[in-house]
Amino acid sequence: MFPYSEASWSVVDGAMFIGWGTSLPGITTVLAMIACVVVLVIGQRSESAKAKTFDK
Repeated sequence: MFPYSEASWSVVDGAMFIGWGTSLPGITTVLAMIACVVVLVIGQRSESAKAKTFDK
């Protein structure tokens, strides 16, 4: 359902995306933060393992 009386982009006056006014933006932000931390941890483990081979 379109929240305006007419289906035109000219009546949209602000941010409009899926989940506006619900907890969806917060949930997706938390999921993105978790994904970033996981990628950083995996990358750090991989790089430290590669660096140990050069220390010998």
